[in-house]
Amino acid sequence: MYNEDFDRYRGQERNAEDVYSKPVRAGKRTYFFDVKSTKGNNDFYLTITESKRRQERDGSFSFDKHKIFLYKEDFDKFAEGLQEAIAYIRANCLKEEEGTSGQEGNTNVSFDEL
Repeated sequence: MYNEDFDRYRGQERNAEDVYSKPVRAGKRTYFFDVKSTKGNNDFYLTITESKRRQERDGSFSFDKHKIFLYKEDFDKFAEGLQEAIAYIRANCLKEEEGTSGQEGNTNVSFDEL
């Protein structure tokens, strides 16, 4: 990311007004989908934040946060890419797991064979 982009994003985050927020808890992570308006309320954008709690060596807790800024001109392409990636995973990567889920250690033995 270029410095001017970073400054622009950081500036928008600082001057932004929260319009809507949806937290989604998923295991050790929480995802925040935040709709924000730009200064003057003339435009809107979405921030997606991943927050993961971690324990420090001294026993205290901190949060690792990663944030994506998504602007209206990118909504359709982002959603399309996300849907395609999820569809690919469901079609090509989860079938094997779903087929073996809960069957570890079991064999296909018929009671007629005993």
